[in-house]
Amino acid sequence: MAFRWALVPDEPEAGCASRAGPWLDPRPLGRHGRHHATTNEPGLGHFALTGLLIDRLLAAEGSRVVTVSSMGHRIRAAIHFDDLQSERGYDRTAAYGQAKLANLLFSYELQRRLAAAGATTTAVAAHPGVAATELGRNAQVPVRIGMRLLTPLMQGPDAGALPTLRAATDPRVRGGQYYGPSGIGEVRGHPVVVTSSPDSHDVAVQARLWTVSEELTGVRFPALIARH
Repeated sequence: MAFRWALVPDEPEAGCASRAGPWLDPRPLGRHGRHHATTNEPGLGHFALTGLLIDRLLAAEGSRVVTVSSMGHRIRAAIHFDDLQSERGYDRTAAYGQAKLANLLFSYELQRRLAAAGATTTAVAAHPGVAATELGRNAQVPVRIGMRLLTPLMQGPDAGALPTLRAATDPRVRGGQYYGPSGIGEVRGHPVVVTSSPDSHDVAVQARLWTVSEELTGVRFPALIARH
């Protein structure tokens, strides 16, 4: 997982953005044999990182947590609470979809808890559309060939970063929003507010995944609890 935070001299973090990859990695387990390397299953890195930074984020007025998801959150995506880490069988596409759905569930649940706590910190999500990057380097050969053929239809890496940048910096952004490209199918275009799948808005699943993430990572958000 990669992340960035914005720093202001002599001030706390102003924001945090996190993403995970690569896509369709064939490796069944992470190096510690516990959490899958490809998918950060199920969004555990985002959850743990944000929990470790939450005190400093809350101390920065108007700070923002941006979680990067993907169009893949709609593809064979479901949260399998009976086998979150795919120990019974690993399917690249299903695991990726689950992880990206988990990213959105986490962002929306985080925003709900921040709002309930009266915090000025907000949680926002974004996706890059389809950008011509090395994201699919571990995909099966037919998929890699298909991606090469479709490269002219994709947007460049810089354009792919724009939804995340807008989510992180635009003063008009509101907590709970989701940004992606404006074009047909959200493949490319200018960054705008887009709609995520109905599954990502399931409040019961959001809360349950939060609790399971606490158990799996050992990370809690006491600063939010204290504000209730």
